[in-house]
Amino acid sequence: METTDAMQSMAASTALPAASDYGNKADYYFSNARREIEPLLPPSSARALEVGCGRGGTMQWLRHTGRVRDAWGIELFEPAAKIARAHFADVQVGDAEALVETAWPGQQFDLVLCLDVLEHLVDPWRCADRLAQRLAPGGKLIASLPNVRCLHTLMPLLLRGEWRYTEDGLLDRTHLRFFTRGSAIEMLCGQRLQFERCIELIRPGTRLHTLDRLTFGLLRDLTTWQYLICVSKGT
Repeated sequence: METTDAMQSMAASTALPAASDYGNKADYYFSNARREIEPLLPPSSARALEVGCGRGGTMQWLRHTGRVRDAWGIELFEPAAKIARAHFADVQVGDAEALVETAWPGQQFDLVLCLDVLEHLVDPWRCADRLAQRLAPGGKLIASLPNVRCLHTLMPLLLRGEWRYTEDGLLDRTHLRFFTRGSAIEMLCGQRLQFERCIELIRPGTRLHTLDRLTFGLLRDLTTWQYLICVSKGT
């Protein structure tokens, strides 16, 4: 068997993350408000969809500040969704890859949030394409994706041959897909959306933050922990 075929066979036989795989996540994994997306947000959105809304911390903040009028959510776990419903018109529970196509038929959204979601999906390219279809003209999709090119991941791999999964972070063991800046933007834009802006997040107080400052940002793609990306639909 060719090497490529062997790798595909191995991938096909690997069990996908189950709900139980998320049982050891810390509370902040489901409840923190993602205020770092603020520079990418439109002034206001009448209808918003949050995929992977957790307990609704981000939408609570957006609605409290008047950024969003009405919101709908998709969440994998009912306990988190039950809490989140206080901030949404409706929260559907289940597989995001199916629900982005079937939930609330005919409804379009001015804002779609996919914050640390797409890397957990089997086919994030298809999901991003379906979300693009559900954007209203002029609407925006904001996503956050970890940077697999970060030195935090590359150095252990290059120097020690280590690729160790963890409970969260860049090598979260529930991640199925990995992206660089370029491949993340390419996935989100597809054939339907236009790139607007990318924000590089570097953890303050870390060696990577120091390295970024010492090199005046010349190694930014290697020191970035996570990308926040905004794409939009033409009017």
